[in-house]
Amino acid sequence: MSGAAPSFTGNLKKAVAGIRRINLEGLRWRVFDAKGQVLGRLASQISTVVQGKDKPTYAPNRDDGDMCVVINAKDICVTGRKLTNKFYRWHTGYVGHLKERSLKDQMTKDPTEVIRKAVLRMLPRNKLRDDRDRKLRIFPGSEHPFGDKVLEPYVMPPRQVREMRPRARRAMVRAQKKAEQQEGGKITSKGKKREQTVLTT
Repeated sequence: MSGAAPSFTGNLKKAVAGIRRINLEGLRWRVFDAKGQVLGRLASQISTVVQGKDKPTYAPNRDDGDMCVVINAKDICVTGRKLTNKFYRWHTGYVGHLKERSLKDQMTKDPTEVIRKAVLRMLPRNKLRDDRDRKLRIFPGSEHPFGDKVLEPYVMPPRQVREMRPRARRAMVRAQKKAEQQEGGKITSKGKKREQTVLTT
């Protein structure tokens, strides 16, 4: 317990840092629960709210986005094989020092950076990007220091999921047919053996 407390206080200090530089007048505090959400879909919704695109007063040259608090970042989900096939790459500046880290390793090291990078790469690269980054506060668990604020939970739109992709469905149907043919072949071979034994007797 003594080792976990300093890390959480460090996260709190990092979360509170930079709040003074934001003009919070008229802004809402939106809470996103990342538990069980798909990374890309969640990041697209967060980027919309951070830019203020969900408001009728949106203008691309103004920063009217709301404050976004993301909780349970460690419970984010990804589709396909992204945990092992998706890599984050950076260069140290030295010759041949191109570093890379898989999404799985990044989730164990710092899951908040996964969501932050996904959101920042959906924002336009202009002078407002740093201010929008300051409005994004991400926490690995459900604890955050903004309990005194009026928080509005964000309801994610329903996700339309197909039962199964066509290629996987075709593969499943082929496997079922193959299993049925093998079972039928065993039955016919047993029947032939029985007929042979009856004839011989």
